[in-house]
Amino acid sequence: MIDAETPYDPNDPAAIEAFWRNAVVTPGGGVAATLAALRRVRGPAWKSRKTQLTVRYSPEVVAYFKATGKGWQARMDAALKEWIAQHPE
Repeated sequence: MIDAETPYDPNDPAAIEAFWRNAVVTPGGGVAATLAALRRVRGPAWKSRKTQLTVRYSPEVVAYFKATGKGWQARMDAALKEWIAQHPE
C-alpha cells in the first residue's frame, strides 16, 4: 500500500498496482487518486544542488551519451566533473 512516507516509483510494478488499487473512479469516468500519498515530501531545508540551464552540444557528444542508456545526463555530468578534476586551473 502507498502511504505518504513511501515515495511513488513509476518504474515499480508493485507501486503502480497499489496506485490503481487505491484509485477512485469518479462519476464522470475519470480517475481521482489520493495525490497527497503520491507526493514526495521535502523538508523546508531542501534545496536543489544543481543549476538548470540551456546548453548546446555537438550531435556526436549527445549521441554517445544517449547510447549509454537511461541516466545518460548523470553520466555526462560525471564526465565533466572528471575532466574538471584532471584539468585544474
